Amino acid sequence: QTWVNTTVDDTVTAVPFAPSPPLFRLNPGKQQQVQINGLPNDLPADRESLFFFNVQEIPQAESSQGNVLNIALRTRLKLFYRPAGLTDNPIARLKDLQWSIEQSNGKTRLVGINPTPFHVSFIRLEVTANGKTEKIAQAAMLAPFASQAYELGETKAEPGVQVVFSAINDYGGYSVPLTVPVTLAH
Repeated sequence: QTWVNTTVDDTVTAVPFAPSPPLFRLNPGKQQQVQINGLPNDLPADRESLFFFNVQEIPQAESSQGNVLNIALRTRLKLFYRPAGLTDNPIARLKDLQWSIEQSNGKTRLVGINPTPFHVSFIRLEVTANGKTEKIAQAAMLAPFASQAYELGETKAEPGVQVVFSAINDYGGYSVPLTVPVTLAH
């Protein structure tokens, strides 16, 4: 079974995509292609939109096997809709990301601002200060024209902090890591 949905992860929110075929039987050792068709939509023309392509794999139950544990697997992949007018290379725009570090209520946060129309999925995000590196595990994606705060454990908001990051490109590969200075938020 295949379908497309939003970050809400429901089946009632309308989406402008229809996978075909939505339901099929897959025999052992065989393959099946699924085509995702675009439907008329009013998605923003100035930025990417995020959806998810879902594949539910349900094993066939055979009544003659007695006690059997069948496990259904669901795979959920990011699906980006990029309007035709966005012709820039998303990886080339990574240099436009802005980074600051803030400290409030005893907590330190790295804040990323994305002034570009592209989503940024990080494969590596870490801060360095005073010869120490703090990795941010499973860093949340940075949406277009948005900001995202990442909690830090040991790094303090002080001059000299740098951020090192690498993002996933359109083909599933990784960008060359960039190292940029972090500004102190006031």
